[in-house]
Amino acid sequence: MSEFVDFLHEVFADFGPIKSRKMFGGYGIYYEGIMIGLIADDMLYLKTDKTTEKKFIDKGLKPFKYDKGNKIVKMSYYLAPEEIYDDPEDAVYWARLAYQAALGVKSKK
Repeated sequence: MSEFVDFLHEVFADFGPIKSRKMFGGYGIYYEGIMIGLIADDMLYLKTDKTTEKKFIDKGLKPFKYDKGNKIVKMSYYLAPEEIYDDPEDAVYWARLAYQAALGVKSKK
């Protein structure tokens, strides 16, 4: 496991215990069995939905994208704000947004 993934367990300690799983060259970040984030190239992206996406965009944060053949695929995960790494209250706030977005997707299935 990468040092960054280990560090995220500390970052989200006040939110609750997270788990990580290797996937596609990165990691998935899970809370209560639901994926709330992904790590690619040691960068954390948090789950968004139509309601929360604007909060990320307003902060100038970019979505996770990957190249699939001849097209770029944008996923509903946005780069996490830098302040979460220094402020436990911010980490809890943004983790809750990601968890609520992930719950909304799960309930639609």
